[in-house]
Amino acid sequence: MNRRVWQDVTRWLLLAAGCVALSACSSITPWVKPYEREHLADPIMSFTPNPVSNTYLDHVYESREGARGATGGVGGGCGCN
Repeated sequence: MNRRVWQDVTRWLLLAAGCVALSACSSITPWVKPYEREHLADPIMSFTPNPVSNTYLDHVYESREGARGATGGVGGGCGCN
């Protein structure tokens, strides 16, 4: 292929990449409607069989083990929160 063809191909690729970049900045509409979100927030969709007791046990473990963290638990080190 000659140089002119490569320039045309490059120009079209840059134009396509620009169009993709501009379309990514457009307004984002949610795919899931608000009335459909209740089905996704169902406790049966949880990874653990008992999410409430698992949250409690994580809190207790984090309270006793100061080195562990970054799991979203809150509270102090005494376990009374």
